[in-house]
Amino acid sequence: MPDRPGPTLTRALAGLGLAGVFASAVPLALAIHSVGGHHRDLIAIFGPIIGGAFIGTGLLAWQRRPDNRFGALMVALGFAYCLSGLIVSTESWSFIVGLHLIPLPYAILLHILVAFPTGRLHGRAERALVWAAYLTATVVWWALMLIEDTGRVGLPPNHLLVASKPDLFNTLANVRLGIVVALIALAGAVIVRRWTAASRAQRRALAPVYLSGGLVLLLYAIWSIAGIAGVDQNVQENLERARVVALALVPFAFLAGLLRSQIAGAAAVSALVASLGDAGGRSGRLRDALADALGDPSLELAFWLPERGGWVTESGAPVALPGDGSTRTCTTIEHEGRPLATIVHDVSLAEQGELVRAVGGAASLALENERLDAELRANLHELRASRARIVESADAARRRIERDLHDGAQQQLVAILLALRMARARLDDDPGAAAQMLDATTRDLAAAIEELRELARGIHPAVLSDRGLGPALDGLAARLAMPVEIGSMPSERLPESVEAAAYFVVAEALTNVARYADATHARIDVTRDDGHVTVAIADDGVGGADPAKGSGLRGLADRVAALDGRLEVDSEDGRGTTVRAVIPSQEARSRR
Repeated sequence: MPDRPGPTLTRALAGLGLAGVFASAVPLALAIHSVGGHHRDLIAIFGPIIGGAFIGTGLLAWQRRPDNRFGALMVALGFAYCLSGLIVSTESWSFIVGLHLIPLPYAILLHILVAFPTGRLHGRAERALVWAAYLTATVVWWALMLIEDTGRVGLPPNHLLVASKPDLFNTLANVRLGIVVALIALAGAVIVRRWTAASRAQRRALAPVYLSGGLVLLLYAIWSIAGIAGVDQNVQENLERARVVALALVPFAFLAGLLRSQIAGAAAVSALVASLGDAGGRSGRLRDALADALGDPSLELAFWLPERGGWVTESGAPVALPGDGSTRTCTTIEHEGRPLATIVHDVSLAEQGELVRAVGGAASLALENERLDAELRANLHELRASRARIVESADAARRRIERDLHDGAQQQLVAILLALRMARARLDDDPGAAAQMLDATTRDLAAAIEELRELARGIHPAVLSDRGLGPALDGLAARLAMPVEIGSMPSERLPESVEAAAYFVVAEALTNVARYADATHARIDVTRDDGHVTVAIADDGVGGADPAKGSGLRGLADRVAALDGRLEVDSEDGRGTTVRAVIPSQEARSRR
């Protein structure tokens, strides 16, 4: 959502509004007072109109979009034009101040057109173009004022005059006008390129300002060329008047664009409601209806799944939202204070945030239905992936058990069998040696039995079945080299499947702590509340665990998900890791 103006900005905008009223009145007051002033009729009529309209519409845009520089630029143009109206004064210093500021509003207008609609310049070329326009309108023009003898042509005297050089002034002035024409041509190329690459939605936002502002710069370029070519003075004055009239249209074109957006917004909402009524629940129809309503065929939808803490597409696939610097942006639609969906659209629609939210609000019920469908599809995707991982994990586990039995217990049992045969053969001839062989065989047999027990414990520990989760976790903690604190533990036995899942979550988490965490302490808590069992394993290690990169945690997530539970991993770098599994108890699952 766009930023809203805070109290400080609101007061500042109010102050600028009062200053704008005063500034807009200055050209009119001077024109009335200064009989015979330069361009008196033009300034008396258009000075207050242009200055007040730019300041007013700029403040409106600033208030609506505080994060956009477009409104501030329009306000600056309005004040600059009001101050340039001082040229109507017959008093020398006021006249010279106004004369120095005459080109500045047109440099700001070029900036507005190049930066529209975001108010920001993109790339070094655009920044260089705007800086060149400001330098030409200020430093270059002010330098020329040092050699322009205004009194020579019947205007108030120039008290800043260093030397009267009419021929040099005319030559340099024509060079400056040539630079102005080149800058306007470059700005036109930027506008044409942006218009050509724009979508229909972008063009709808660009058209009013580009057409009106582009006309002003075009007339400015023609007037400059006429001055360089020495065209009749009356023609130049008519071109100047046409340029001023065109400049007066720019803020009203902007207002017309805002009004058209509001009217189009109401029509878009009505059309969307009618379209959704005819949709008949067809897949993808909601996206198409929203794209038609907002005029953006590239529009996409993403839906928020709170249990996953992420966004998914209509098909349930995870999706990453556009970041900073992208030509795409997002408008999030909320329902009862929670995210429902986000509309991924062209960045130009960010200037019509109210329209996007209104359209999204009108479609909130349909968006909720689509979100539920997307959640179902996401669960199906995850279920399929989980089943595939479970099958793969089971196959790997069987292969590991087979390898462990073959390489460990089986080899030991074969060796024991051979030793027993050798002892039997020596029993009559050398009873002492046979006894020693039997003792050694007894020790080997005990070792084989212990190895089989360890293998069985990895499959399903006997202590878990016989004595429950608490003693089984005590055994896990005792085998770890670092201190492991056993915290909360349920007083009664849990369902067998829940106990097994909880045990293996703890076992895998402690294994990861021992291998990767570089921790000095760990804590295990198992709580039962409101039909759910929560298993939490926290350590003070280095953090940075990622379930997506480890088959162990991913396998645990699948095991927990098979019981309708979820596995959460909180592991910021340098802040330790907490693995938390929330598993419905058997009675809670039966109520579903």
